[in-house]
Amino acid sequence: MTVTGTASERLIRIGEVARGAGVSVRAVRYYEQQGLLIAERSPSGQRLYRQDAIPLVRFFQQMFAAGLTSRRITELLPCWDAGHTDAEQRAMLRAERERIQAKIDDLQAALDHLDKVIAITDTHP
Repeated sequence: MTVTGTASERLIRIGEVARGAGVSVRAVRYYEQQGLLIAERSPSGQRLYRQDAIPLVRFFQQMFAAGLTSRRITELLPCWDAGHTDAEQRAMLRAERERIQAKIDDLQAALDHLDKVIAITDTHP
């Protein structure tokens, strides 16, 4: 997703993006270094972002938590921007979805086991 501002759009500084997305300024810089975000520069050199950088950074966080790499997220961004995909992109998206679903299934199984242990131990002092 490109992050360039228009004349009528208020740009926000890196600290505002970080606070709004619940990440560190360092994380926002990392996303920029990885090509995930594009910042404008103020005359004094400060990084400036469109307001939609905040939900985008939250999306990055979710994808990283799900195990995607910055390279894979970069591959996803055109799908996000364009709203359509080619066959190769759809195959990649489906593969990532299946991988994440398998991870969810494993976590659900672990949660079920913990619930059983908790239920058993709740009946004993």
